[in-house]
Amino acid sequence: MIVRTTEEITGTEREVADPLGNWVSKRIVLGGDGVGFSFHETTIDAGSVNNFHYANHIEAVWLVEGTGTLLDKGTGKTYPLAPGTMYLLNEHDDHQVTADTQMRMLCVFNPPVVGTEVHDENGVYPLVAVPAPTGKHSTV
Repeated sequence: MIVRTTEEITGTEREVADPLGNWVSKRIVLGGDGVGFSFHETTIDAGSVNNFHYANHIEAVWLVEGTGTLLDKGTGKTYPLAPGTMYLLNEHDDHQVTADTQMRMLCVFNPPVVGTEVHDENGVYPLVAVPAPTGKHSTV
């Protein structure tokens, strides 16, 4: 069993900030935990516009706080985002998230993120080999 709190993760290598200052991702479960997915809490700043394209990962997002819009850059279709909204980027969809208010989201990635990934100029995470699990009862 692995038990972690966001308080434990805050200020560690598991808390990753956008270089532009628009979002912060707290990586609660990572590839090294050996469970086949990663799980993150991401906070996006109000008024920010963010371009993402997970060409190497499938991502599911559950919005728990805030409002904004999601733009499917492939189709041009926009979707309102509010608490209780889920979106699944099941086709590696190139997308844009605009935050009207601060947004807090819970995100699952497959394959798992290992924690060292940085978005490139297109918003893509590279596919990084998952290290051997850090232990059955890994902590931060």
